[in-house]
Amino acid sequence: MKKALITGCAIGMLAWGCSPKKHKAEQALQEQEGKLTMLVGTYTSGESKGIYSYRFDEENGTATFLSEAEVENPSYLAVAPDGNTVYAVSELNDERAAVCAFAFEKEKGSFRPLNVQPTQGEDPCYIITNGKYAVTANYSGGSISVFPIAPDGSLLPAAEVLKLEGSGADPERQRKPHLHCVQFSPDGRLLFANDLGTDKIYKYEVDKNADANNGKPFLKEGTPAAFRVAAGSGPRHLTFAPGGEYAYLINELSGMVTVFGCRDGNLTELQSIAADTVGARGSADIHISPDGRFLYASNRLKADGMAIFRINPEDGRLTKAGYRLTGIHPRNFAITPNGKFVLVACRDSRAIQVYERDEESGLLTNTNKDIPVDRPVCIKFVP
Repeated sequence: MKKALITGCAIGMLAWGCSPKKHKAEQALQEQEGKLTMLVGTYTSGESKGIYSYRFDEENGTATFLSEAEVENPSYLAVAPDGNTVYAVSELNDERAAVCAFAFEKEKGSFRPLNVQPTQGEDPCYIITNGKYAVTANYSGGSISVFPIAPDGSLLPAAEVLKLEGSGADPERQRKPHLHCVQFSPDGRLLFANDLGTDKIYKYEVDKNADANNGKPFLKEGTPAAFRVAAGSGPRHLTFAPGGEYAYLINELSGMVTVFGCRDGNLTELQSIAADTVGARGSADIHISPDGRFLYASNRLKADGMAIFRINPEDGRLTKAGYRLTGIHPRNFAITPNGKFVLVACRDSRAIQVYERDEESGLLTNTNKDIPVDRPVCIKFVP
C-alpha cells in the first residue's frame, strides 16, 4: 500500500511538473494568505524606540511582533508602492525635524537605514509618497516639504519647501498656518494640503514628469489655490471615496466631518455632520471601509472613540450609524484590506485595540486582542 502511494505521488509530480521545492513554496504562500505586514509609528518620549513591524492575521485578528527600528518620534509613516521602502517623519520642534528612509524586507519585517533629510519645517506630522517623491506636512513649520527619491529609495534633499501664510478665527490654535495632512487625489494629478491654522485646503497640480534629474517643480499652485471651510473648523485629515467622486474631511477643532463633491479637481461642499458631539476639539483621523459603505472618524480628549457613518451611494452624504468608545487618545487608525477589522492606535492606553467590523451595520466589537505598544500613533499595512 505504501509503495502504491509513493508511486502515485511520483506520477502526480511528473504530470504536473512539480518539485519538492515548488511544493514548499506553495505551502509557504498558503501559510501567508491572510497575513499582513503591519507597521506602527510611535512617540518615543516613553519606552518606545521608534517603528515596529508585525505580522497581522486579518482572519483571526492576532498580531505577531517581527522587528523594530530606532527613530525619534516617528509619528507618521508612508510605504513606497512596491513595499520595499518605508519613510518616517521625525516629529521634532527644531532643526532636527526630519524624514528617515529605510529599506524594508517585507517577509522578515526588518529595516535597514538608508538616510535622513531635514524637513526645514518643524514638527512634520504627515508624509505620503508616490514612489518618485515624498511629501511632508510640517505642523509648526506651516509648510510642505518635497523630497525627490533616489533609485535606491533614499531621499534627496528637499527640492521644494512651500511656506504658507495666514491665520484663523481661533486666537489660540490658529495664530498661524499648521499643515496637518497632504493627500494625493485618486488619479495622482493633484495634491491637497489641509491647514488647521487657516481653515483652508490648498490645491496643487502635480507634474508627473518632474524628477531629480530634470529639476522641474513637482508642485504648482492650483486654480483655485485653496478651498475654505467654516471659520474655526481646523481641517485635519482628508480621504477620498473609492471612486474619487467624493472627499471627506475631519475637522479637529469643530469636530465636524465635511463632505465634498469632487469634480475636475474642485471641491464643492455638500454636507457638514458632527463626529464630535461633546465639544472635545480633538477629532483626529478619518477612513472609509474598503466596500465604500461606511466612514469612520476618531475623536480624542472627551468621549474618546470612533464615530461611525453610513455613506449614501447616490450622493455621498452621511448618516450617523453609531459610536464606539475606545481606549485613551485614539489618534490614527487603519482598516484591514478585507474590511474585517479596524485597528485603533490608542496613544495613552499604550495599545492598539483590534475591533471586528460588522459589514452590514458598520458597528465595531472589541476583540480584546490588544497589541501592546508604547504611545502608538500611526498604523500602516505594507502593500
